[in-house]
Amino acid sequence: MGQRVPRRHLEFARQMRAEATKAENILWQAVRNRQLEGLKFKRQQVIAGVIVDFVCFEARLIVEVDGGQHSGSTRDVVRDDRFAAAGYLTLRFWNDEVERNIDGVCATILAEALPRRHDG
Repeated sequence: MGQRVPRRHLEFARQMRAEATKAENILWQAVRNRQLEGLKFKRQQVIAGVIVDFVCFEARLIVEVDGGQHSGSTRDVVRDDRFAAAGYLTLRFWNDEVERNIDGVCATILAEALPRRHDG
């Protein structure tokens, strides 16, 4: 991407990877190593100055896994608008949805990612 990321963002992202929630770990196990139709996902990456849970750069897709503190969050709406302005689609899933229905979550991710995918 070529963006310079402040060192504090990188350190915080590294900490967040080490302290991932149960739901984040479940989703990571499902999407890591190109397991989901060959899509490459990265976790805890900085996009538009914000750390996101997961991103697939080739599909310009961000996946956020949220707990209850995000319910009705106007801050999330502002973030998602910022990502959209940068050309990204944001999908948000609740922690319990990931934990109880990982197959459905992955199907939704695929349905959105595959048409947006570009190689290069």
